[in-house]
Amino acid sequence: MPVVTSGAPPFTTRPELVGTHGMVASTHWLASQTGAAVLERGGNAFDAAVAAGLVLHVVEPHLNGLGGDVPVIGCTAGSGEPFVLCGQGSSPAAATPEAFEDLGLDVVPGTGLLAAVVPGAFGTWMDLLARYGTWPAADVLAYAIGYARDGYPLLAQAAATIARVADLFTEHWPTSAAVYLEGGRAPAPMARFRNEALAGTLERLAAAAEAAGPDREAGIEAARVAFYEGFVAEEIARFCTTAVMDSSGRPHTGLLTFDDLATWRVREEAPVTVEFAGRTIAKTGPWGQGPAMLQQLTVLAGMDLADTRPGSAELVHTVVETAKLAFADRDAWYGDPDHTDVPLGILLSEPYADERRRLIGPDASDLLRPGYAGAWPRLPRRVVAQVARARFLATAGRTTDPQQPAVGAGEPTFAPAPSGETAADGTTRGDTCHLDVVDRAGNIVSVTPSGGWLQSSPVIPALGFALPTRAQMFWLERGLPGSLGPRRRPRTTLSPTLVLRDGVPELACGTPGGDQQDQWQVPFLLNHLVYGMDLQESVDAPTWHTTHLVSSFDPRDVELRGLHAEVRLGPDVLADLRRRGHAVTETGPWSLGRLTAVGVRPDGMLHAAATPRSMQAYAAGR
Repeated sequence: MPVVTSGAPPFTTRPELVGTHGMVASTHWLASQTGAAVLERGGNAFDAAVAAGLVLHVVEPHLNGLGGDVPVIGCTAGSGEPFVLCGQGSSPAAATPEAFEDLGLDVVPGTGLLAAVVPGAFGTWMDLLARYGTWPAADVLAYAIGYARDGYPLLAQAAATIARVADLFTEHWPTSAAVYLEGGRAPAPMARFRNEALAGTLERLAAAAEAAGPDREAGIEAARVAFYEGFVAEEIARFCTTAVMDSSGRPHTGLLTFDDLATWRVREEAPVTVEFAGRTIAKTGPWGQGPAMLQQLTVLAGMDLADTRPGSAELVHTVVETAKLAFADRDAWYGDPDHTDVPLGILLSEPYADERRRLIGPDASDLLRPGYAGAWPRLPRRVVAQVARARFLATAGRTTDPQQPAVGAGEPTFAPAPSGETAADGTTRGDTCHLDVVDRAGNIVSVTPSGGWLQSSPVIPALGFALPTRAQMFWLERGLPGSLGPRRRPRTTLSPTLVLRDGVPELACGTPGGDQQDQWQVPFLLNHLVYGMDLQESVDAPTWHTTHLVSSFDPRDVELRGLHAEVRLGPDVLADLRRRGHAVTETGPWSLGRLTAVGVRPDGMLHAAATPRSMQAYAAGR
């Protein structure tokens, strides 16, 4: 909890920013300042988000890339009608269970080319810019081009990631070695780093936009076409015919084709919403995990949270048990709603929440309990077997199987992270990015760029970026909501959030963290909306998450009763949670979550906050 001294305001690691002109918060200071620069030059929140997001692709290559995915949730000033852009690319037309079984595979590899889906990020940025922005494509691309061409300080975490996969690059992914291992060595932390091939790709996209003439929307469309129906798509299709090593231990070619890219389009959708704490909470549809957070909130809404102390064992236990129930439903019911019937109407209803609330007891449950929602739920056979094995190990007095890989944290690296949640420097391994922007008119947007990680797929040499490996989230078992099939959206973990009060946007927030994204946002929202903390206090407060769910990433593990908690919760709280039956893993004091947030206060002032965790996120504004 923030330190409180008698008669003094709570101590926070940074001030909550408050102003009137505009606010940007992101997981990298260069992206935040880029967004602020766009606002200073007269751009709106959507222009700023596109420019800042493209910079994130350049400066956090271990966390996202131009070939990745981008879900967007936003609202234009005065409309009161939030929108979602589904920037999650779909699977190739050739992606079937039979195609993988013919290769002798029973899972989609977590790395390489077989897991590649259509890269949705660039098309989504262009769609957001065309629909809601005011700037030309070349202008928003200029900032990212500058950093790719002239260089930027390579984050220590990025340098460490490159060092961990250096042997893979040298032995199997020479195109990645050519970009990231100059002279055969991993770059030093904070060294000036350039990606000339990526700069060239961005410059060609900008040139295509400018060649279309003075019409802004025509230029944006020309850039999109150059990516999905032009030179970028051609290079992606060509590279996918190359066999590269993946996490199966064998080389494989990819399934992605030129036609897969050329036929893909961004989707604008209405968000899914629930009412909580006098607000409307808006998330993406069940092609993302966002509704799981809404399910948690509907259960928590029926509890007397105001009388529960923030950071107490009682609160942590209650939030964790609701998360277990919500994520069990995610794992049993969620998928691409174009291809499966997701019963959200039931899952988000008050009667269903009442039923689920009655399942929460004083002790930690060791069950995966998806609920009956008009039909009986079904978990993958592999998950059922894993749970049975975990229970057998528990009766034998063991909590881990030495023959199974350790559970990693966040989103994937080529190899699983060492046991435990944090690296030696206290930061999570493998992750994502996040970005929130609000302008003085009240336009607001929340975005979670991810995918195309440098450690998960080899660099396409002519383009300077890697492909997304999101198909690893599909199951090859048939008949599941998340089963693999042609042109389907994998059920992503990416989960930006928008909060409205009386129909007016009040808050945009989010965090990297894979399966933990919505879990870390729940304590943040409770701190701010229920307990009255300001944004920075809410971000700084110690946090936690459960691993009692099916990991969305290869190797799809389950850790029954797993609870990872920052030690700042205190020894008494952690001891109480163990007494309740939680398998507690104590993590570093500032190790979980990388939340950022922006919003509009009731008095019309703008405010923002960013996490100190990982030592790179910043908010900017005035």
